Amino acid sequence: MKAIVCNAFGDLSQLKLAKIDEPTCGPNDVLIEVRFATVSFMDWLMTDGGYQMKPSLPYVPGTDASGVVKAVGKNVIRFTPGDRVATSTWYGAYCEVMRAPEGSCSQIPDGVSDLDAANIMYSYGSAHYGLIGRANLKAGETLLVTGATGGVGLAALEIGKLLGARVIACVGSEGKRELAMQYGADTTINYATEDLRNRIKEVTDGRGIDVGFEMIGGETFEKLARSMNWNGRLLPIGFASGNIPSLPMNLPLIKNFSIVGSFVGAWWEKCNDEAFKANDQVFQWASLGKIQPKTDRVMRLEEAPKALELLVKRKVKGRIALWVSGPKP
Repeated sequence: MKAIVCNAFGDLSQLKLAKIDEPTCGPNDVLIEVRFATVSFMDWLMTDGGYQMKPSLPYVPGTDASGVVKAVGKNVIRFTPGDRVATSTWYGAYCEVMRAPEGSCSQIPDGVSDLDAANIMYSYGSAHYGLIGRANLKAGETLLVTGATGGVGLAALEIGKLLGARVIACVGSEGKRELAMQYGADTTINYATEDLRNRIKEVTDGRGIDVGFEMIGGETFEKLARSMNWNGRLLPIGFASGNIPSLPMNLPLIKNFSIVGSFVGAWWEKCNDEAFKANDQVFQWASLGKIQPKTDRVMRLEEAPKALELLVKRKVKGRIALWVSGPKP
């Protein structure tokens, strides 16, 4: 089968289209004929060697995909061949046939396209778990989202609005403000040109934010930590800046706010039943048109290195999808 193979960490030129053997199906696995795989920052971080998990080389990158079940292992009970499914796992999606654990897969409901389904599980799953499972975001609270026009960021804006929050979107350029507003932001802050702490004070009348959904890391995380409301919850979702922040612990002490970890991939593995319910809710929202996954563009499988380069250069709004098989969009 055709697949994108990473031969060495830290160099996108080491990602090559190759012919490899199809994976075998273990007793708890699902084999999926991939239709679309989406490109995430986590995919790039893993190929760059900066992720906490380093697969054995060579490996097939890609966390998220949608497609049709080709085969199931003997212990699998939720899926049968021919089912339309989406999956989000650690790697293996940039190929024609991928293997995924049963627990990482969800049925795609009628009314949700394969393209949208590939863009839902990780992005909206991360936002759902963070905002509902970890932060317990309530109607009327103020939510601030950094990296707000990436796939996970847009999902957090939409879910925040569905939950009745007042939503502030932090973006890195003027051209991203409009998209953030379309996805539910009540206010936008351009942290490339505006003073983030001062603007948070202005737009919250000095109260600060109740929930921070933070994906940049470094100085941005510390600025949010200095901008929290009493009893707030600050979620470190990712570190797109490449800098893992350290924080003076007098800050959460003074404001009585919590720093709440939110690692959706580990939660899926440890709490399958809860994760199934959360993912089912997200797909139900999609089938009812309550959420609108944003695909920036569709590229061919062999263009995966270019797609990752666009992502790293911050030229992507939402997610890039790689078309692998089935009807072209």
